[in-house]
Amino acid sequence: MFDWVVSVISGWGYPGVFVLMLLENLFPPIPSEVIMPLAGYLVGEGGLALVPTILAGTLGSMLGTSLWYVIGAWIGAERLKRWAARRGRLLTLSPSDVNTAQAWFDRRGGLAVLFGRMIPAVRTLISVPAGIARMPLPRFLAFTLLGSALWTGLLTAAGLLLSANYARVADVIDPLSKLVVAAVVLVYLWRVVTWRPH
Repeated sequence: MFDWVVSVISGWGYPGVFVLMLLENLFPPIPSEVIMPLAGYLVGEGGLALVPTILAGTLGSMLGTSLWYVIGAWIGAERLKRWAARRGRLLTLSPSDVNTAQAWFDRRGGLAVLFGRMIPAVRTLISVPAGIARMPLPRFLAFTLLGSALWTGLLTAAGLLLSANYARVADVIDPLSKLVVAAVVLVYLWRVVTWRPH
């Protein structure tokens, strides 16, 4: 996969960065921790310019995550509550949990989207509850833009600063990503086992 990312960015330039970051938000196994540091390295080598690279990565990230927002909005709170009433254990949710989560998201959804965009494995998933809670689209896009730009810029700068050692960024962040995924799975399994209808 690493060689494929290298060939896409080297051959396509900014559109390659855009497409890879779009795919990263649709299929999380394609990690931004590989894409953007490599792009940063190419900036250092003179193959790309810094601002357009960050812009391409941010826009690709925004488009990908917005598709998950649309899916969440399509599901909606009422449909999710009906699913929770029928399959509560599988979802580890009751209808009242959906109401509680929606109220929390109404109060703190902006910060959740902002910081969620910078947490490995969470950055894709955070868009679904935003859509379910029907967070106003301009607000969602504003926080997504800010969080995506910060994350993309950080990874690009890391690749630029590390030069030919840009792959070390992924070596550091990838274990953290796997740890977050493992924690999410374990919490889900615990909730399935201990779930009781309200």
